[in-house]
Amino acid sequence: MRASLLQVAVNEGESVESRRRRVAALVREQAGADLVVLPELWTTGAFAHEDFAREAEPLHGPTFEAMAAAARDAGVWLHAGSVPERAAAGEGSSGGDGALYNTSLVLSPAGDLAAAYRKIHRFGFDRGEAVLMSAGDALVTVPLPHTTLGVATCYDLRFPELFRGLVDAGAETLVVPAGWPERRRAHWTLLARARAVENQTYVLACGTAGTHAGVPQAGHSIVVDPWGEVLAEAGPGEQVLTVDFDPALVAKTREQFPALKDRVLGLDRPHR
Repeated sequence: MRASLLQVAVNEGESVESRRRRVAALVREQAGADLVVLPELWTTGAFAHEDFAREAEPLHGPTFEAMAAAARDAGVWLHAGSVPERAAAGEGSSGGDGALYNTSLVLSPAGDLAAAYRKIHRFGFDRGEAVLMSAGDALVTVPLPHTTLGVATCYDLRFPELFRGLVDAGAETLVVPAGWPERRRAHWTLLARARAVENQTYVLACGTAGTHAGVPQAGHSIVVDPWGEVLAEAGPGEQVLTVDFDPALVAKTREQFPALKDRVLGLDRPHR
């Protein structure tokens, strides 16, 4: 398979509509790839908290429409990163406007919505996303012709139980869009490799470049194989990171080194 990770810069002063057009053009340039991945909250910037409510959109809103057209034109599976989603009135919220979610979209080469994942672990502790967004509650996997994707977002990377749940649901390639800050870039690389090793999966982690609301972004999108080897890594700026990988390596790795079969904790067992 060929994957292209689009490490988009969220430029200050650029309108959301202009950014959609620019990113759609980048997606169209990836014709020939099997899978294209965008970062987290690239329409607004992951730290531009004051823009979340203003720019929130329904699941099949303008970002979906623009990315669906681009996926069709390029003939690719597209993980369109995440958008601030405004849910239907009353859903997940006591207010009348509907809750906000940090929602990832996965589109088929036909431009259909194959899956949507509402981020489970919200970052910010007592501010930002943690108080402005509602939490998702469902794990999401997406079967592709040659692999099954497990979908997570940014801060989720710090919670290994989520990824083990995705593996139990059949995931072989873990896709993690993010708006990860530069000051914790070492954690980004470390955790991406750890999730790959412990689950014997590929990890495709796509971050943003630039600065979001004064917070410099790490960039350094990374592709890791099931042995924890880094197949490709971007630099700090806007970049397209393209890598070829063999989905069959997941099964081969699990057969050669069957560590997952030795699991004891976390399995469904009778309690004494």
